[in-house]
Amino acid sequence: MTNSRLPLLTSDSKPIHLIEPERRWAMAGLPELWRYRELLLFFIWRNILVRYKQTVLGLAWAILQPVFLMIVFTVAFGHLAKMPSNGIPYPVFAYAALLPWTFFAGSMTQASGSLTGSASLLSKVYFPRLALPIAAVLSALVDFIPAFGVLIGLMVWYGRYPHLIALAVVPALLLLTLITAVGAGFWLSALAVRYRDVLYVVPFFVQLLLFATPVVYPASLVDGTWHTVLGLNPMAGVVEGFRWSLLGSGPSPSWMLLPSALVSLGLLVSGLAFFRRSERSFADVV
Repeated sequence: MTNSRLPLLTSDSKPIHLIEPERRWAMAGLPELWRYRELLLFFIWRNILVRYKQTVLGLAWAILQPVFLMIVFTVAFGHLAKMPSNGIPYPVFAYAALLPWTFFAGSMTQASGSLTGSASLLSKVYFPRLALPIAAVLSALVDFIPAFGVLIGLMVWYGRYPHLIALAVVPALLLLTLITAVGAGFWLSALAVRYRDVLYVVPFFVQLLLFATPVVYPASLVDGTWHTVLGLNPMAGVVEGFRWSLLGSGPSPSWMLLPSALVSLGLLVSGLAFFRRSERSFADVV
């Protein structure tokens, strides 16, 4: 983003640092972000503290949200609508999908408002702007860990035990979720600086995307002609991958993971390019 030259000495012997835009996009500001890694960790810690400050239940909210959604989906879709679940008890079937979904939805929503929420900081202090949406996504990992513990409890309760080889895929699926959330966060946070409507559109978009992702239904329910379209949703492959690796649900969703991974990488690269091109005006517009 910027290029900081060596300090210059003025007549009163006070050093001055010149901060200028970089002329090359090759490294995308990542070396500079690494130099500010302690600030990135501080932003992550700040987001966690602000999220649970003055709350009675604290980190328990990270568990209650997917658990309540699982209960509602089990009653509405599992019992009333009789939605198929590939032979898996519907509560654990739904919760295994809600785990990566709630992480993605929450981190993307927080990342979209990360720049506008730090408007006073952007206009007064220089630091790599990339740190804000990235910190918003990484701080959501704190919610993911206890929620994953609930899934383990459900699997033990219903007697569903994963194969060790399939279980090794989970970190890769989590990384794919991070890439998707960061890429979407770059796009949405940069757009929200100029168009505050984005902050109102994101929650509505998340609700629509929930039903375009096989969370309450299995991907096998989708007609074969729509498989490719479903695979273009980057979270579709992640959700089915979580079910397959943790619950042994159906065949390997490799046919969905490849297009989902390509879309996620495209979202990350294009979002980073758009963010870098827009960040010069953040301090003036925000």
